[in-house]
Amino acid sequence: MAKKESKDNFFQNVYEVVQLIPPGRVTSYGAIASYLGAKGSARMVGWALIASHPLTKIPAHRVVNRVGMLTGSQHFDAPNAMQERLEQEGVRVENDKVVDFDRLFWDPAKELL
Repeated sequence: MAKKESKDNFFQNVYEVVQLIPPGRVTSYGAIASYLGAKGSARMVGWALIASHPLTKIPAHRVVNRVGMLTGSQHFDAPNAMQERLEQEGVRVENDKVVDFDRLFWDPAKELL
């Protein structure tokens, strides 16, 4: 039972960080994991975001992989939903990758000091 509680707390912590990503900015699974003190747990962040889809207030579309690829797009309700949501916020996406990723990158370790 303790493991489940721990996972649930981790997922909730992920959701709290993701809710702080400003519109028009993106971060990575690994950056969130590192900020939460779980470096190397990028996949766990991804699992948390997959589980978040029924929770409408979690902007999971703002989380991409470490090079800006929309690797989580297949978990959205439509094939282009992630890209469309990013583009509605002014983020350009080409070939499933965020254009100007380095400029748009939001690092919670720096932004949430």
